[in-house]
Amino acid sequence: MASLSPFPTLNDLKITYHHSSLVFPSQEIPHKTVFLSNIDQILNYNIPTAHFFKPNQDFPFENVVKRLRMALEKVLVHYDFMAGRLKLNAKIGRLEMDCNGAGVGFVVASSELSLEEIGSYLVYPNLGYRQLVAQNLDNLAPEVDQPLCFFQVTSFKCGGFAIGICTNHILLDGLGAKSFIENLASQAFDDKPLAHIPCNDRRLLAARSPPQISFPHPEFLDLRLPVGEHSSPPVFDCTREPLDFKIFKLTLPDIENLKQMAKTAANAKITTFGVAAALIWRCKALSGGGGDWGERVSTLLNVIDIRPRRNPQLPPGYSGNGVLPIGVSAAVEELEKGPFSGVVEVVAKGAEAMTDEYIKSAFDWMEGHRGLPHGDYMVSSWLGLGFERVEYPWGKPVYCCPVVNHRKDICWIFRDAVDGGVGAMVALPPQEMEKFDGVFQDFFQQLGSSN
Repeated sequence: MASLSPFPTLNDLKITYHHSSLVFPSQEIPHKTVFLSNIDQILNYNIPTAHFFKPNQDFPFENVVKRLRMALEKVLVHYDFMAGRLKLNAKIGRLEMDCNGAGVGFVVASSELSLEEIGSYLVYPNLGYRQLVAQNLDNLAPEVDQPLCFFQVTSFKCGGFAIGICTNHILLDGLGAKSFIENLASQAFDDKPLAHIPCNDRRLLAARSPPQISFPHPEFLDLRLPVGEHSSPPVFDCTREPLDFKIFKLTLPDIENLKQMAKTAANAKITTFGVAAALIWRCKALSGGGGDWGERVSTLLNVIDIRPRRNPQLPPGYSGNGVLPIGVSAAVEELEKGPFSGVVEVVAKGAEAMTDEYIKSAFDWMEGHRGLPHGDYMVSSWLGLGFERVEYPWGKPVYCCPVVNHRKDICWIFRDAVDGGVGAMVALPPQEMEKFDGVFQDFFQQLGSSN
């Protein structure tokens, strides 16, 4: 066990950008306006990911580019909002999706490196991976709105390649992205049907009328913003500042040890994500301040998939944001000195509180308050997404990961496709990262000495 922090990262993949364009749906789609739910409204920021593939002699790079572009054209017929643009409805002060078929970005590039030269660094939070994911098209005229979704296909000199995908979070959450990517991959074959039928009706998560707020919702900060005509939703973002980026790795034995430690948690459901989130929360809470905690309390926001918790359940192919944060709090001193099982229990009990009525109350609360998620740290699970299991004509990815960005307030926990363990991507200011890393290392050193 060790975090990946002692190792250097690659800052420059020596990329040449060859071509950029817009991709449009293969069929004409009706021009329409799509309603966006209250959780969609506030997630107006980009999520970049990178998906790496080994060489396949049956699919040279030019063929991959051609098939991926063709597949994208076909799948956009079923996901017409992906090729649209956001617009503000000034009369009601809400964002809407203008399904105008304006297209998604498509970039073709090459790297002077091979996957072998990246080697063991593949699983590190390489800053250079940002070169694999386009987030704007420079060749668009200034008056043309930038796409909300970008694809970049980058060849490596060994014949391997990467597909970088950047989507505005308003378009898709993690499970929505997984379904979209599976559908995209299916259309890259010659004769495969869609893997899933998407459900694009976001009114399934509309607030009730009149609202029925039956719970307090401290997981959201009430900004006291106006609601209605000439207003606009707040943006859930954070300031840009110098950050260190690290992936903290938990091997399969690490995870098993953590679960064993958590077994004394009373009636708590013990999961891989639960123990990983508890450990990351503890590290984050103890990395702030000078160690004299006093009465300080730390709040973790756990992002919950609400699809199976709604009554009736959201359709499996729901493509909007079917997630909500829920907050759990504990004294920092208890996080430091109390048993690890207690931290796991707090995380688990918090997730259990996300019931159907709590979900509906939260959407109703946001209707009138327009709050933003509020806590010391947010953890989001990608463990069940399985991007690495998606089957393309040229094979499955050898590695998939989120790409580092400026979000110091969110940790993404994802499956490490290399050895089946778990990676937690953390971005923090350098001094805080040093403390975080120290707490992480000390935890396992103490665990080892007690065994």
